[in-house]
Amino acid sequence: MKSAIKAELVAIFDRTARAPKATEDGGPFVILLVGVNGAGKTTSIGKLAQRYKREGFSALICAGDTFRAAAGEQVGVWAQRAGVELIQQKPGADPSAVLYDALRAAKARAVNFVLVDTAGRLHTKTNLMQELAKMHRTAERLVPGAPHETLLVLDATTGQNGLQQARQFTQAAGLTGLIVTKLDGTAKGGIVVAIARDLGLPVRYLGVGEKAEDLVPFEPGQFVDALLGA
Repeated sequence: MKSAIKAELVAIFDRTARAPKATEDGGPFVILLVGVNGAGKTTSIGKLAQRYKREGFSALICAGDTFRAAAGEQVGVWAQRAGVELIQQKPGADPSAVLYDALRAAKARAVNFVLVDTAGRLHTKTNLMQELAKMHRTAERLVPGAPHETLLVLDATTGQNGLQQARQFTQAAGLTGLIVTKLDGTAKGGIVVAIARDLGLPVRYLGVGEKAEDLVPFEPGQFVDALLGA
C-alpha cells in the first residue's frame, strides 16, 4: 500500500514538472519571491544568489521590501555574503520604483539573474496584493517575459492555509512555483501535495537548513520518501 501511495504522490509532482520560461534577447532572468512574513524569503534569496555565484553566474538582489523595518539591512547582509550587488532605496519607497532601478542596472551590466525581495504581505490584504501585481507589470515592461519565475516561499509548518496563500498569490502575481522552507525541523510540508494537485505548481527548491548550500533542488522521490517516513 505504501508503495502505491508513493507512486501516486510522485506522479502528482511529475505532472507539474516544467522548465522556467527562457529569457529573451539575452536579458536577465528575473525571479520574484513572494510570501507572508516569516516564511523565509530573504534567506532564500541569499541562498539562491550564492548558488548562482557558485555555478559561475552573476546575480543582483533587488530590495523590494520597503515596508518592513530592517528588511533592507537583512537582505543587504545576504548580498554581502554572496558577493552580489544590492539595489535599494529608502524605507517606504515604491517597490516598483526599486525594481525599475534594479532591472535597468542589471541590463546595463549584463547580469544573469535578478532576485527580487518583496514585502511579507498578508494574502488577505487587497491593496498589498495589488502592489505585487504592479511589480509584475513593471518587470514585464523593462524585460520582456519577466518575471520569468514568481516563486511563493512557503514555510513547511504551514497547514491548509498554505493552499489559500497559493491561490491568492497566483491570482495576484501568476505564481510559477514554490520554495518550501524550514524542512530541517519536524515539519514535512505535506500541504505542497494539495498545491501541486489543485494548482499545478511545481516545487523548485527545498530549504533544509541554515547554511548557504541548504537550499536544494526538489526531487519528488526523495521528498515523498521523507513525507511517508520511508
